Amino acid sequence: MTRPRVVITGISGVTPLANDMETSWNKLLAGESGIAPITLFDASAYDSRIAGEVKGFNPEDYVTTKQARHMDRFTQFALASAKMLLTDSGYEITPQNAFDTAVILGIGLGGLHTLETWHAKLLSAGPKKISPFMIPMLISNMGPGQISIFTGAKGANVVTTSACASAIHAIGTAFAEILLGRAVAVITGGVEATVTPLAVAGFTALKALSTHFNDDPTHASRPFDAKRDGFVIGEGAGLLLLETLESAQQRNARIYAEIVGYGASADAHHMTAPREDGEGMARAMHNALRDAGVDASAVGHINAHATSTLLNDSTETTAIKAVFGAHAKKLKISATKSMTGHLLGAAGGIESVFTALALYKEMLPGTINLTTSDPVCDLDYLAGGSEHVACEYAMCNSFGFGGTNASIILKKWQA
Repeated sequence: MTRPRVVITGISGVTPLANDMETSWNKLLAGESGIAPITLFDASAYDSRIAGEVKGFNPEDYVTTKQARHMDRFTQFALASAKMLLTDSGYEITPQNAFDTAVILGIGLGGLHTLETWHAKLLSAGPKKISPFMIPMLISNMGPGQISIFTGAKGANVVTTSACASAIHAIGTAFAEILLGRAVAVITGGVEATVTPLAVAGFTALKALSTHFNDDPTHASRPFDAKRDGFVIGEGAGLLLLETLESAQQRNARIYAEIVGYGASADAHHMTAPREDGEGMARAMHNALRDAGVDASAVGHINAHATSTLLNDSTETTAIKAVFGAHAKKLKISATKSMTGHLLGAAGGIESVFTALALYKEMLPGTINLTTSDPVCDLDYLAGGSEHVACEYAMCNSFGFGGTNASIILKKWQA
């Protein structure tokens, strides 16, 4: 039995580069960095004082003042991106298709802004001063929940929470829902807003964040570079509309790319560190290729997880070599976190959008700040800047704490 074809007919996002995807994409291709000193709280006492913040975002451009007050920042990002997504795709949710339209998002940590604000209130004023909106604001599933409320989508409403692989797992789950005939269209991707005092303190305590470039933030995120010293925390959202090819063609929709494969795996190794041989990462990539029925030699581009941490970047390189063999040297690999920072649970969402656009526009984003060669990281990471390259297949990787790994395969749209 031939399985249905699933295509991407809409993209959107709010990112550290811009509050819309078109501007974000153009800045990405130009090699601009969205990393700057933290402004969302006073970070002067922190070892890491920089982040990829979403700048100039006004939730009241999308919802009323009252509605915005009852949403955590991550939910505001989710809803803004969903509204832009439906505009971009031209997909209208109606009483006829509402039950076939799902919302499946990846969110790693959820409403930390809300949690920290109301915990402080509890300590200063006592339990009777806690808002009844606190719990509904902080729970992660309020991201897809509010999208459904505002758009009328009545299909599956799900959040996947698997650390930094959350969004790719969400996209893979959305892909499966359509393949199984449970949905015709799915709003999917990832969202996160964790540039907060507690999150930055926690990741700093793990020695995961960059601390050597506070006075030079645009150069702090440097995947695959020998001088990398940790990731830069970021926030934002990246969403896609997945749709059956039949539905897309019936409404004459623009198609950015086709999603053809999804793979996941577990390291079963360590709470935070990947296996140094990259076995789990390699298995996720292999599983995605097998699901797509595609030979590794057909892939031309990878948007790598590439966090700018010592172990992740070397391990991912090792895993890519294990999967692609001699072809690994021919791959064009982008590390877009060099410009956006690491959006945690939303990383795979924004990077999947970038991967779809790379196929659609035939432009591969470069990797900035890669100036000092690391002999272990010896593949083509597009350090010279963006390149005009037409690829038939591209891969997007995400790996997370707990040893969770996910990869998807996209194909350039061909009727």
